[in-house]
Amino acid sequence: MWDKICSVTDFLWGTPLMILMIGVGLYLTLGTGFFQITGIRSWWRKTVGEIAGKDRKKTDGKGELTPFQTLSTVLAGTVGSGNIAGVASAIAIGGPGAVFWMWIISIVGMMTKMAEVSLSVAFRKSGDNGEFYGGPMHYMKQGLGRFGAVLAAVYAVALLIEVCTDACFVQVNTLAVCVNDVFKVPLLVSGIVVVLSSFILVQTGGVTKIGAFCEKMVPSMILIYIVACLAVVISNISKVPEAFGLIFKYAFAPAPAIGGFAGSTISLAMARGASRGIFSNEAGMGTAATVHATAKTDHPAHQGMYGLLEVFVTIIICTLTALTVLCSGVWSNGHDGVVLTFDGFRTLGESAPVLGMIGVAILGIAVFLFTYSSYIGFFVEFRTCVEYIFGRKALKWIKYLFFILPILAVALEVKQIWNLADMAVGFIVVPNMIALAALSPKFFRLFREYRGKCRQDKQNEK
Repeated sequence: MWDKICSVTDFLWGTPLMILMIGVGLYLTLGTGFFQITGIRSWWRKTVGEIAGKDRKKTDGKGELTPFQTLSTVLAGTVGSGNIAGVASAIAIGGPGAVFWMWIISIVGMMTKMAEVSLSVAFRKSGDNGEFYGGPMHYMKQGLGRFGAVLAAVYAVALLIEVCTDACFVQVNTLAVCVNDVFKVPLLVSGIVVVLSSFILVQTGGVTKIGAFCEKMVPSMILIYIVACLAVVISNISKVPEAFGLIFKYAFAPAPAIGGFAGSTISLAMARGASRGIFSNEAGMGTAATVHATAKTDHPAHQGMYGLLEVFVTIIICTLTALTVLCSGVWSNGHDGVVLTFDGFRTLGESAPVLGMIGVAILGIAVFLFTYSSYIGFFVEFRTCVEYIFGRKALKWIKYLFFILPILAVALEVKQIWNLADMAVGFIVVPNMIALAALSPKFFRLFREYRGKCRQDKQNEK
């Protein structure tokens, strides 16, 4: 069975899908004048500047979560497993060259993310209870007529499968494996604790409570993780040039078998780099856009800029994880996922055992909180899918599926989990990319409209 899943995954992540992802991302990049690079000062001021309070303005925007809460909720999902376990898994299977293709996908994906977030806010709808629903299936159905309705139905079903795979399998499995590796807690115990505590949080607070939780936990956890990665990289600073050399060399050449590493082809490096790249920032998947659709914002393109920032942050963390694994020399030891990343952190204990044990324990807690907040945050996407496919009343019963699947996840192997995730991602990327290309004129109008608004506001301030 797993051989068939691997075959489907390899087919989905072949050259055609790579061309589609890079092609659409590059088209959106050209249409906005490489805004992710040329407009960095503008989108940085409209995101980080607002978060820091330097350019904070009250708006009359409607929504459930603040822009920072949506950003934190989405980052919890990507950093939780995508940038910690996903990057290590890409290297373990595709070799160091996979990192290069992750960078390429992420750079063009910045504009892909801005487009899908902007369109999700533009086409979102609100329920009678004040909850907001949006995402690719909504902009497909409303923006593309009959064809869009069919595309939306396909995407909604595929997204529900992907969300269950990501949240209930990848996040919870990563959490359980991490806690077992660091603290020796049985996998099943971790699964039960996550399910029960998450159910209570969702029942007592809903989306607003989830956003508030992620807002408090994610920033500090990201900071802890970055510091830990820098400690490993700095302690192996002399190996940094070699690490970059491996990345660029094996991006365009087959990587030989070394130690526990089985070797890889160029196509395998591209496939794993692309799939893990998208999984690390969700650009092109449309999953994060369903969360951004709940944001309080004054303009769709304004929230789209938070999508740019989101991918930018994941690029930094993705690179730090890769350097941690490569510079420490553990990348070819035969381990996979979060365990491989922690092997890199454990090398700090070779010179100072006590410090190494304390550091790994702190990181274990950090990864636990990351993956836990990831799992919780994905309930927003799960809720959106169920509402679209089955109606709002069905959520009352179908939501229990979200709390049952994690118990199964802890029993699967890491490679099985990631093969399921790659296959699920492939099925939702294709219809979303088609929709983004078809709705690009709408996005370009929103982009130009908001850019004009920003220029006018700047002139009025003078």
